[in-house]
Amino acid sequence: MKNVLVAKHPATGETIDQWLETEEMQVPEMYEKSSAAFQFWSTRSLETRLSFIKKIKQHLLENMDEIVDEICSATGKVKTEALTADLMPVIDIIQHYEKRAPKILKRKRVSTPLLFVGKSSYVDYFPLGTVLVISPWNYPFQLSMTPVISALIAGNSVILKPSEVTPTIGLLIEKIAREVNLPKNVLQVAHGGKELGQALVSGTPDSIFFTGSVETGRKIGVEASKRFIPYTLELGGKDPMIVFEDAAIKRAVNGAVWGAFTNAGQVCMSLERVYVQQGISGEFIDRLVEETKKLKMGEDIGSLTFPHQKEIIRNHVLDALEKGALLLTGKHPDHWGDSMYIEPMILTNITEDMKVVTEETFGPVMPVITFLKEEEVIEKANSTEFGLNASVWTKDSAKANRVTSKLVTGSAVINDVLVSVANPHLPFGGVKSSGTGRYHGDEGLYTFSRQMSVMKDTGIKQREINWYPYEHKYGKVRTLIKAYFSNKKQLAALMRSRIKQLGKK
Repeated sequence: MKNVLVAKHPATGETIDQWLETEEMQVPEMYEKSSAAFQFWSTRSLETRLSFIKKIKQHLLENMDEIVDEICSATGKVKTEALTADLMPVIDIIQHYEKRAPKILKRKRVSTPLLFVGKSSYVDYFPLGTVLVISPWNYPFQLSMTPVISALIAGNSVILKPSEVTPTIGLLIEKIAREVNLPKNVLQVAHGGKELGQALVSGTPDSIFFTGSVETGRKIGVEASKRFIPYTLELGGKDPMIVFEDAAIKRAVNGAVWGAFTNAGQVCMSLERVYVQQGISGEFIDRLVEETKKLKMGEDIGSLTFPHQKEIIRNHVLDALEKGALLLTGKHPDHWGDSMYIEPMILTNITEDMKVVTEETFGPVMPVITFLKEEEVIEKANSTEFGLNASVWTKDSAKANRVTSKLVTGSAVINDVLVSVANPHLPFGGVKSSGTGRYHGDEGLYTFSRQMSVMKDTGIKQREINWYPYEHKYGKVRTLIKAYFSNKKQLAALMRSRIKQLGKK
């Protein structure tokens, strides 16, 4: 018998829904269905594919409140964050691709060197096949729908395996697909845990898009590499915020509070290290404490989503306190109790050996570290294995550009936080252990496309310069190459004449 999955509200423990788990033995059949659906979907025009995506956008707009409530029940988020950070980005990316997709996926004409006179060159884009999307629990709607929609627009069929921590979001996505009459099996949702995920990865996907932990990402990369299939990994972060003495302090403080504590810190791009130049550190920390204490639990700060994550946060905070850190806001972990609501914590007196500096905490914890010089803070910011996002705060534009250019990170923001991921025109992704590959922007469709480079000849000449026979040709070709690559190139007309002459030999 199939297992019955039960979803509960993370904060209240109330049962939300229950349904049957997808069994591992069903995986081959899912890929067969997906392959058949791909044969249909990939031959539809881009205009036709976009018409279904537009229906999804309209459905999201018309059912906004119900979808927000579903997201809140699954994750424990507050409604404003569910709306602005989980639902709205999906609507935004759809609207972006409505306008941009025809241009992005259109045949690209490229230049052809004069040596190849009579030829033209271009790049065509084709779908990959079946894309396996494995999504996480922190932004379960956005981080499922964005790659799913991108893959569908590019002409692929999709199998989605949402996180078992927030399983009702998978049911929600299935419902949306039915409501817009998406063709059968173009999008399938597989419900289950890690074992199901492993079976799907080991199946027959043509591409894998994974968002989640570094450990799992490495395993997926190894498995995909065995079969030489493309994969994109969106993994963790330990993002630094660098605040110089000439920064607008009030703005920087407000940015730090939101950047560290939004979604209860369960964001891969959370501010997990705040570096403040020593000259303003006292005032900055005082203001941080003041603003953080104004936050309201349940209104500004939602609950944690995953009980296991609570233990990781506890471990990191206790490690810091045992090594001499000072807790300025929030409760000591010994006083948390069973609640999934954790008050935001600011930690100072931080040392480089603490887990809150070296490992991803993924919770409402803000370690604040002082620095003296620019070179010092750049070195510290780059000191972790991660490289997802960073922010630099200063009124000096030259300094901002200089420091940003020296940070090893996939994205950076100047005098703001996190916002780069919200611009659908910008590609998003990490470096180092934060992942590989990009999505959003034009890259968001190229990631799910196979590129074909084509050169086309008119077919008029009987043979090419470089074809057989080689007799008496070396000297003529040598002269041509020297002329072509010389600083004193012959006139284009003469080059064409020479090439035409050689081609007849």
